[in-house]
Amino acid sequence: MVKTNWNQGWNFTKDAVTISEGASVLAQGNWKEVDLPHTWNGEDGQDGGNDYYRGTCFYAKTLNLAECSDTDDVYIEFEGANSSADLYVNGKAAAHHDGGYSTWRVNIGSLLQAENELVVAVDNAPNDHVYPQMADFTFYGGLYRNVNLLHVGKARFDLDYYGGPGITVTPKIKGGDATVSVKAYLCGTHGTENLTFSIYDGGQVIAETTTTAENPAVDLEIKDVHLWNGRKDPHLYTMKAVLSDGGTVLDERSVRFGCRTFSIDPEKGFILNGESYPLHGVSRHQDRPHIGNALHKEHHEEDIDLILEMGANTIRLAHYQHDQYFYDLCDEKGLVIWAEIPYISRHLPNGRENTVSQMKELVTQNYNHPCIVVWGLSNEITMGGADDPDLLENHKILNDLVHQMDPTRLTTMAVVSMCSIDSEYVKIPDVVSYNHYYGWYGGDTSMNGEFFDKFHAKYPNIPIGMSEYGCEALNWHTSNPEQGDYTEEYQAYYHEELIKQLFTRPFIWATHVWNMFDFAADARSEGGEDGMNHKGLVTFDRKYKKDSFYAYKAWLSDEPFVHICGKRYVDRVEDVTKVTVYSNQPEVELFVNGKSLGKQTSDVHFFYFDVPNAGESTLSAKAGTCTDESVIRKVDTFNEEYRMKETGDVLNWFEIETPEGYFSINDKLSDIMSTAKGKLFMVSFGTSLMKKMKVGDGKSAGAGFELADTDMMKMISGFTVKRLLSMMGTAGAKPLTKEEMLEINRKLNKIKKK
Repeated sequence: MVKTNWNQGWNFTKDAVTISEGASVLAQGNWKEVDLPHTWNGEDGQDGGNDYYRGTCFYAKTLNLAECSDTDDVYIEFEGANSSADLYVNGKAAAHHDGGYSTWRVNIGSLLQAENELVVAVDNAPNDHVYPQMADFTFYGGLYRNVNLLHVGKARFDLDYYGGPGITVTPKIKGGDATVSVKAYLCGTHGTENLTFSIYDGGQVIAETTTTAENPAVDLEIKDVHLWNGRKDPHLYTMKAVLSDGGTVLDERSVRFGCRTFSIDPEKGFILNGESYPLHGVSRHQDRPHIGNALHKEHHEEDIDLILEMGANTIRLAHYQHDQYFYDLCDEKGLVIWAEIPYISRHLPNGRENTVSQMKELVTQNYNHPCIVVWGLSNEITMGGADDPDLLENHKILNDLVHQMDPTRLTTMAVVSMCSIDSEYVKIPDVVSYNHYYGWYGGDTSMNGEFFDKFHAKYPNIPIGMSEYGCEALNWHTSNPEQGDYTEEYQAYYHEELIKQLFTRPFIWATHVWNMFDFAADARSEGGEDGMNHKGLVTFDRKYKKDSFYAYKAWLSDEPFVHICGKRYVDRVEDVTKVTVYSNQPEVELFVNGKSLGKQTSDVHFFYFDVPNAGESTLSAKAGTCTDESVIRKVDTFNEEYRMKETGDVLNWFEIETPEGYFSINDKLSDIMSTAKGKLFMVSFGTSLMKKMKVGDGKSAGAGFELADTDMMKMISGFTVKRLLSMMGTAGAKPLTKEEMLEINRKLNKIKKK
């Protein structure tokens, strides 16, 4: 096979064109030249308003037959076209594909003439059968990954089965050795061909055997096997397979693989190669400013480097199949991976076939990656309720499919917080994780540990993990952080508390912060910057590591360091200010203008100093040989540049009537519910609110839980009414107008406090 990158010199238009034989689409519409990878939502998918263009756009390019190698067939390979695509060759329909995050190929050899026009119609418009349709991220349209031409002979490794490499490698450890089962998938053979399989360790062949093409599966042995051992030692072997006939090489493949064992114990957590290996890491969205998902290799490499610097040893690659190059990097760096399909948020009765095809693509294309240990079936899919028989059957089908395709790995799910731990749905996969935001979307931080103790006590044989947790932070600052204030200081506090709870419970099989990087969600209007989810430990542009990044580095990284928090919070009004320092060293000393405030030790890697604040002060932290500096400055009035500034049709604080002794939308739900009239109001209010949060098929977001549900009420009791209303847009409902919010406030103004 000869593979040629075909990214350059495409033509692109948003205009509607008619595709027909004998006519060029370039004679219609307004076209511009683009190079791939490309998305048409790099700007409008990140600016808020939930109004980014979702529809069909067209890519066109000419292929001269002279460009093709002297082979029997020509394939075009798309590594990602979001989310549905149709390929036309010289006006003839050649293929259709549903699913925006996987590789797919089309044999176009029989359609080619001397000169050919290839047109790809890519569509990211809403529909009822292709996932995802509702999720908290932007569905960028486009040919946003590589496009390649593949020139192949008739006898070859199969290119048509779900975009896979045509070869599977399955190592099994036996004592200090490994048996490596390899199977090739071939087409076009006649019975005279041979297959030679060779295992390389670096440049040296350590095992080799030859079989016939009619029996393309063999076992090879590796003596004194070198294990793939996570970040400690991510050793990789290469399997080379050569298809030949009478000494002539017809086709060949090379795939890397690793030899390792793992298990997930409900009491001891994740075990790698027989040893405890606690998994603590992050989730990753792949997009970037202005280019969306249209990434280049250097972007993937930068992401990996930042994740490694933090000390993480696992990544949940949410909420879709990621670029093959990123899985390759995870293999090389020893990161343990959760890979999943975008079966998310809203169950589609017409979407079962798409969940199956996307899962087949995910498993087939990624089977050989040693980094992957679990296949994710879905994410927060029970937002409309966990008792839907069709939803349950869909999950059982996927679970059985994965076990059939890959008996070497486990299945998992990311379960939405309000889903009951007693639900039949929770018991479908091999292991399970929950998405909890106690301390951000209601409740308080202490509820996180409580949940896991409760789950583990009731279901001690089910491995439980934390698949999402986090809170948002922008460049807002305060010395008195509060839940919902979007300050960097509250985010740091939140993660300090979560680290102490999650990392000290060894039965939790994995923790994944939501999210490593800020990412675009065009429907969002939070924190003062529309169109973004700011839960990242690192900013969207990857330029700034928030303080919470260093909280994790203090627990997870072996690289000695010390970090003073609050570097962007310079102007402070108090005479004595709290300064937090993170370090993985046992002792920290803090200096103010060269004068020591003393040394501190900490068994949780977090150090807190009360610092005199007068004039301008240079702070210097010392931990072992590591140092860090920052500056604070005494001011008389609070610097308004540090206070969150909301945009759009927002309700400002001075517009809210707050009569003394009566409630307003500034009050917490728990306080309102503590009075008889307040409780009656909230029940009525909650019912109408849930009806607004439609998630599809006539169901409301409230179908999955009742307002009176104890756990649910405990979670949301810390919300003010105003904050609850402001979040409706991210829960699938149309946000309330300023006038509607003021009307609710007027009703609350009539209810007396205790």
